Amino acid sequence: MSGRLKLRRGVVVGEDPLTVEVGGEPRAAWADTALLGEMREGDEVVVNVEALDLSLGSGGFDVVHVNLTRGLVGGGAPAGEHVMKLNYTSLQHAVAPLELPVRLLDREGPKGAPERSEGAMPVLVLPLHGHLAPAAWAAGQGAPGAKVGYVQTAGGALPGSLGRDVAELRERGLLCDHVTAGPAHGGEREAISVAGALDAAAAGLGWDAAIAGPGPGIVGSETRLGHGGVVALDTAHASLALGLPTLLSPRLSSADPRERHRPVSHHTLTVMGMLLAPVAIPVPSGNPVVTARLAGAAAWRHRLTEAPADLAGYESARLPARTMGRTIAEDPLFFAAPLASGSALAAARAGRAG
Repeated sequence: MSGRLKLRRGVVVGEDPLTVEVGGEPRAAWADTALLGEMREGDEVVVNVEALDLSLGSGGFDVVHVNLTRGLVGGGAPAGEHVMKLNYTSLQHAVAPLELPVRLLDREGPKGAPERSEGAMPVLVLPLHGHLAPAAWAAGQGAPGAKVGYVQTAGGALPGSLGRDVAELRERGLLCDHVTAGPAHGGEREAISVAGALDAAAAGLGWDAAIAGPGPGIVGSETRLGHGGVVALDTAHASLALGLPTLLSPRLSSADPRERHRPVSHHTLTVMGMLLAPVAIPVPSGNPVVTARLAGAAAWRHRLTEAPADLAGYESARLPARTMGRTIAEDPLFFAAPLASGSALAAARAGRAG
């Protein structure tokens, strides 16, 4: 049967980093402690070994499914919470959704996509998680003190606690909030949908700008539509339908060994071609080949905007600066794209404030 869980019993033999011995072999592991509780040396656990057995790059570790020693006495959700995340799976749990109550919505019902307002909260849509730190840093440089929040979508890792980048950006004040939307879970706030998250961020939380995109470890299958980057299409449509100025950060690379991702990834080109309404595409200044490729894909539909990309400044900030093992020096174009996009987001926010 295709897709059957590959679960094995193991024993925790190391806590930091988490290591589980399975069949006499110590293996790297990760546990969502917000759902499963703490892991201590000697605990008997059940782990999903599929990713490590397949030697997946970003997912090359076992994932704890349950702690048999101390994980069977969880208290469940607080009283009143009844909306489920990961519903109808063995990991379903109740959350308090962020979405605005019906009483605050237009009583006459939806009237189609609203007109976009220059004063509305701008949204930067990311193609993958590696764009988050550079984009948030650049937005912070261009708009110091602005409230920029992160909406984590599907397309990559679903647990909000997995990505270390978010925690560091929150500690540095470069992100004001972290919402996990749709199947993503475990953020500081929970939303049932990406549209609900963006709507609440603009109308209820008072964000100045939003960055929305997948968690770590984007899904891929070497097909046109079977990859996590397609989620950017849904995210952009949600933003556009809410009347929010929408920017799409392009996935670029000067050194990816896969030709389909150089210099402009097919992920970005596919999303650009399928979007039902125009968006802004920030382009790092001084890259005529990339600009020409994106301009050809944008045709008359999307608006390209050149923006600066401070590679040296970002590198000196000592934020995450590797992608698929490559440094900024080895693949400057990959990092230039989100840096330019963050700069463009700051400019869009400045237009809103003005």
